[in-house]
Amino acid sequence: MSKTEYEHEQPYPRPDFERSDLHYKPLNGAWGFAFDDNDVGLREKWYEKWEGIPEDKKRKINVPFVYQTRASGIDEQEAHQVVWYQRSVSRNPAFLHGDRFDKQYRTHLRFGAVDYEATVWLDGGLIGSHRGGHVPFDFDITGKLDERKASTLTIRVWDAATDLTQPRGKQYWAAKPEGIFYTPSTGIWQSVWLEDVPTTRVADSSHGTILKSNDIETGNLHAEVAVLGRQKSQLCSITIRARLAGVEVAKSEPTKIDPEKDIARLKLGLRLSADQQAQLPSSFEEAHPLNDKSCWQDGLALWAPEHPLLYDLLISLSDEAGEVLDEVKTTTGMRCLDWTSGDGTFHLNGRPYFQALVLDQGYWPDTNMTPPNMDSCKEDIILAKKMGFNGCRKHQKVEDPMFLYWADKLGYLVWGEMANGYEFSKQYVQRFDQEWMEAVRRDINHPCIVTWTPVNETWGYGALKESTAEQNHIRSLYYMTKTFDPTRSINDNCGWEHVCTDLTTFHDYSDGPELARICQTLEGILKPKSDRDMFVGGAKHRSGAPVICTEFGGVNIAPGQGEVAVEGSWGYTTASNAKDLLARVRRLIHGVVEGGHCCGFVYTQLTDIEQETNGLYTFDRKEKLPAADVQEIIGEARRIYFEKSAAARSVEEL
Repeated sequence: MSKTEYEHEQPYPRPDFERSDLHYKPLNGAWGFAFDDNDVGLREKWYEKWEGIPEDKKRKINVPFVYQTRASGIDEQEAHQVVWYQRSVSRNPAFLHGDRFDKQYRTHLRFGAVDYEATVWLDGGLIGSHRGGHVPFDFDITGKLDERKASTLTIRVWDAATDLTQPRGKQYWAAKPEGIFYTPSTGIWQSVWLEDVPTTRVADSSHGTILKSNDIETGNLHAEVAVLGRQKSQLCSITIRARLAGVEVAKSEPTKIDPEKDIARLKLGLRLSADQQAQLPSSFEEAHPLNDKSCWQDGLALWAPEHPLLYDLLISLSDEAGEVLDEVKTTTGMRCLDWTSGDGTFHLNGRPYFQALVLDQGYWPDTNMTPPNMDSCKEDIILAKKMGFNGCRKHQKVEDPMFLYWADKLGYLVWGEMANGYEFSKQYVQRFDQEWMEAVRRDINHPCIVTWTPVNETWGYGALKESTAEQNHIRSLYYMTKTFDPTRSINDNCGWEHVCTDLTTFHDYSDGPELARICQTLEGILKPKSDRDMFVGGAKHRSGAPVICTEFGGVNIAPGQGEVAVEGSWGYTTASNAKDLLARVRRLIHGVVEGGHCCGFVYTQLTDIEQETNGLYTFDRKEKLPAADVQEIIGEARRIYFEKSAAARSVEEL
């Protein structure tokens, strides 16, 4: 497969936050590349003298695919701790030029994600650096691009092969992937681009803009819009306009920016009047009847997986004279989450909601952690929904923002999670805290995200049961996240050894009958799992808190006669054939819910990944089971839960 098969149109990488007047130049594609195993590049100033690198060390790489992937054009799996990238860059000829441009616009170099530490030079001059392999960063390079000729962009990436304090998720630190751990990803693995933005501009969520969309009782969107680049004496105001299915719903009055904080706080009512409802396209109303209480609440359109109703927003920044300085297009979905009702259920929009989730680890053949193309994230969501899942636990990875964009649009719940490390230390704490909060800030405005999960199965906490320091760090993650975002539940340490949590989550890979026995009683659920207590540090299950089995299943199929198994092929349990797999999936899913205690589940997993062959789809996204059969099983499980749960029965279902 040639790398050209991965060259595709490059639309703007952040459609969830896009300027009306977009000046964007993608930098994906062919770059110069070199391994620096002796770490001599800094001393020899490769950032100034790329031509001085020995020719036998120079390679070409297809960005944004890491060198360990086939799509990169290199496809080598050996560990290299230091790598270098180089390419020429210039302004898009369509961009404005001259004095007017320089005063009104700033040129930014943007990175979706680079694993793990990146240092950037332009024409030999240091631009800046960033640490954190899963989150975005950018640099203002205004005036640094040579107007007369192309400039040279050089990047040094450091990514430790074996440092277990580095947040790495499922990227294995041994020589060869095995079990539940996969090929690592070093370097640029999400899009790179140049963008010219207004000097005074609307900030994205990473820099302070928050759209709080959970107030469905009043129907108000509560917006905190941050502004960047404002001169101290410059007076500005923010206006937000909202549309639904093309119908203008509301427009705020211009709200002045607080000159001390560079923030404007607005409240925008999103209920549709009778006249506005009458303007909705007939096709839209037929799909979302106005008398359907699951879709509407007193004229307010509600977001849910079954009806992902999104309001289109236009955020405008104007100066004192009313001239528009910047406009950004985004969306919001009005929906309310509740995990505190005390009835053991998770509520969406005021009603018990059964979460049928799938573990999704976001790996693809030939591209590893990078989606092969701009439709890949959308296609995975469609595959999961086809089998009856209404969401996923995005596992040990902060996914490409394109995934969340499509989850919002298609209606798909997402549990946001961080890649963990495997060794506790003060350095780990510093690294993790920084990157986790950057991930939360990046994704906070997506209605699809319903739960935050900073830690999985005590990974990185080798003495959590006894260590006050380790317990305190998990407590700090809970409270830090809750302070920033009180609107979502927090699953502190998914699986066991909870320290401070909103949800009681557990992992159990027992086969069907044994799992059913465990889930039959709350006592069985709260017993130790994998020789780990369910709660530590004085914590305990809160009566009435939602209980969710967040990992189970993981069944693979034994190779049939004449079939060649994937090397190291592995599952928690093994089915003899597809028919046996379907029967096992039914017993497992039913076993979780028949006791009436679990208000949701996360089945392991959506697809095979490398040697872990326990997906419902193969690694190349082929069905192992008829999707309709799995959908039927999940539908049965949902019905069983609502029949078994008295609290759920007491409220009309969604």
